[in-house]
Amino acid sequence: MRHRRDIDKLGMTKSHRESVLANVTKGLILNSKVDTTLKRAKASQRYTERVISLARRGDQHARRIVFARLQDKAVVDKLFSEIGPRYKDRPGGYTRVVKLGPRRGDGAEQARLMLV
Repeated sequence: MRHRRDIDKLGMTKSHRESVLANVTKGLILNSKVDTTLKRAKASQRYTERVISLARRGDQHARRIVFARLQDKAVVDKLFSEIGPRYKDRPGGYTRVVKLGPRRGDGAEQARLMLV
């Protein structure tokens, strides 16, 4: 059964969606903020919160799970050495989504995803 298994498919296949969410998360970890569409920002927020929660644990198993999702050693190292310890005492809510208004080209609602 799929009770309470809510996921926004973003109009993509599963593999494409996972790749997009991982790329947005990598950009957020490296730059502390990323501008994207509102739907992608909200979907990426859930993905990033889970990755940061794993980084707070800091053990080898969590590191392997995060590497399997992000596939970038530099990002995983930064996540576990800087970002994980920074949020050690915070029980959640590591990211924030701020609306920026419509995009000029196609009118899509833009948002900024940033680390708190």
